Amino acid sequence: MAGAMVLAALLGVAAVGVGAGGAAAADTPGARRAEVIDLKVRNDQYQEVDLGSKGPSLGDTYLYSGIGVKDGRDVASGGGTCQVIRIDGGAQTSQCVLTMELARGSLTMQSLWTSGTTGPLDMAITGGTGDFKAARGTVRFWDIATPNERARMEILR
Repeated sequence: MAGAMVLAALLGVAAVGVGAGGAAAADTPGARRAEVIDLKVRNDQYQEVDLGSKGPSLGDTYLYSGIGVKDGRDVASGGGTCQVIRIDGGAQTSQCVLTMELARGSLTMQSLWTSGTTGPLDMAITGGTGDFKAARGTVRFWDIATPNERARMEILR
């Protein structure tokens, strides 16, 4: 289940998420405004729930939480869950959903993740509250479950 742990850590990072960042207006009239926020992620809690038969099986769930850090300050906190929805040989695919709380509101994200994959993970921003109530966009995570984990949020409003 190491892959699931990586995903959970990654998502913990995502859940950690947003602080301060630059905003850029699009060049075309009526276009949505994009805000980019870069964070370092510090994972703090993780739990696996083994459902069904012992070992990897459909429904197994991973819960996680973490802190988003910007310029050495904690600027966000959050967490989420990943639930195994498909097993194909040794690979597990999970549906992951998380929420990140920031001073200006919250963001929700989701994606599918397959254990054993390398490279960054992209999660869709599916909504939010406060300043982020009409948010859409993408959050990309790198170096998941390592001390160098980081996230870049590209928020469209």
